Amino acid sequence: MSDEEKAPISTTDKDEAELAKMGYKQELKRELGLMQNFGVSFSIISVITGIPSLFLYGLNTGGPAVMVYGWIIVSFFTLLVGMAMAGAIISSFDQCPVFDVLLIRGLQVSVSIPLVSHPSLIPFSAHPTSGGPYFWAAMLSKPKDAPLASWITGWFNLLGQVAVTTGISFACASFISTLSTFKTGFLPTANTQIGVYAAVLFTQGLINTFGVRVLHYLNNVSVWWHAIGTFSLVVAILAKAPTHQSGHFVFQTFIDGTGGWAERASPAYVAVTGILMAQYTLTGFDASAHMTEETTNAAMSGSIGIIMAIGVSALLGMYLLLGLLFSIQDLDNTINSTTGQPVAQIFLDCVGEDGAIVLMVLFSDSDKRSSLMVYHLQIIVIGAMYFCGTFSVTSNSRMMYAFARDGGLPGSRFFAYVNTRWKSPIRTVWLACTLSFILGLPSLGSAVAFSAATTSLNNSTAIPIALRVIYHADFVRGPFHLGIFSFPIAITAVTWIAFIAIVFILPQENPVDSQTLNYAIVAVGIVITYSFGYWLISARKWFVGPVKQKAVEEMGINVTEPGLAEKN
Repeated sequence: MSDEEKAPISTTDKDEAELAKMGYKQELKRELGLMQNFGVSFSIISVITGIPSLFLYGLNTGGPAVMVYGWIIVSFFTLLVGMAMAGAIISSFDQCPVFDVLLIRGLQVSVSIPLVSHPSLIPFSAHPTSGGPYFWAAMLSKPKDAPLASWITGWFNLLGQVAVTTGISFACASFISTLSTFKTGFLPTANTQIGVYAAVLFTQGLINTFGVRVLHYLNNVSVWWHAIGTFSLVVAILAKAPTHQSGHFVFQTFIDGTGGWAERASPAYVAVTGILMAQYTLTGFDASAHMTEETTNAAMSGSIGIIMAIGVSALLGMYLLLGLLFSIQDLDNTINSTTGQPVAQIFLDCVGEDGAIVLMVLFSDSDKRSSLMVYHLQIIVIGAMYFCGTFSVTSNSRMMYAFARDGGLPGSRFFAYVNTRWKSPIRTVWLACTLSFILGLPSLGSAVAFSAATTSLNNSTAIPIALRVIYHADFVRGPFHLGIFSFPIAITAVTWIAFIAIVFILPQENPVDSQTLNYAIVAVGIVITYSFGYWLISARKWFVGPVKQKAVEEMGINVTEPGLAEKN
């Protein structure tokens, strides 16, 4: 045996070999570890972003009791969804539906490219890819159904990714505008808000342009910022609050600020629509999957990263939520705050005239100490929101790049591009920023983007999990698995997603008119109409789901260009 044959195979080489089995080239830079993979999802979930963004919605739609118990319930079921995704999808696939014959945009190419020589004899291996849900849907479908399943899932995932970035970065812009009003005469308008929003997205796009090396270090900062920032924020407001709310207020107070849905329908209606705050916050964990082509030991790291991100965020979020609720001084003043942000009002109300945190003792004037304290707390939140939005663009761009690589996006040939210097899909980075900016224009920070994001992302997750349930007899577990619990967890996850998909398109304010209509159903309806309509008119003739990029390129065929495929 030669020295070359005896040399151990590195983890990175194994990951690249697994990617090659799926037919993809290693174009993105693979240097993220488990903690960085976890950090991306943890930063996108960002409890310090989601909770403040929808805190007012939560207070009006059920109040403290629904916010607390809703968080517990949503955390439990979201963890099951994450486990179903990690155990049943990321690490487990059978042979590719385009196994022996590649159908490339209407062209049948007769080549035999097996994933393994004898699949029945070789153990199952992991197949993690940036494509995420749409790739999983294809792998878990019967070959004849794979293209449609992949197509629909991909477009749901794309809308969800864009809407998540919109909600996060718009909230960041809103908090920046609110901070700008402190001790100034500045009054934010719709135009200034859009300007700040554009600036936030532009800088997040710039950071993502320079590739995974920059994001690697920023990821480490983001994880500690979220952890230490959330801890110090809660300690600060609890320590400075003049008074604290009672346990009865926090755990038993129900509020119907929806305009009368509790009377028109029932308190239960208000309660179920009120869980949007928790469900939206605990969204975005699929980023661990989208980053697997840049992660070492991808199958295990991606799976564990998802579960870790949900579990840690659930605990940290409960800690933050209870801290904020116990620190409310005047409920009416908090809901109707002139700042437009109830969390900012809690910060203001909790800052007394005595003491501050460490460096604030340098100021002799108590007003300056109070003002600096509020600035400090606001900056913690804004910083977390900014990191959250930055990594949301990262995840979004990877999904779009993968979808374009498989020919699913209009202009796929242009967008299926990785910059050779930065090892970053910079064109889909800016596509993600542009689409998020456009989606933010009509919503102006309403719950539309939040509902659309939550519904679409969960739908894109539900499809492959449901396929795993339907074809359970053919399912073979991978390196990460749930054993006998895999099937019941998958069924529970699909049931929960179906439930929230209905809940989050229901009217949230009463009476329902053009101003109060929940336009999430419109956004989701557009995606359904477009994806199915385009499929029937054109895409069914050429889109076949994930293709073997390496094999067909060796044949001189560009999978993203139908004309070239037909010519070859």
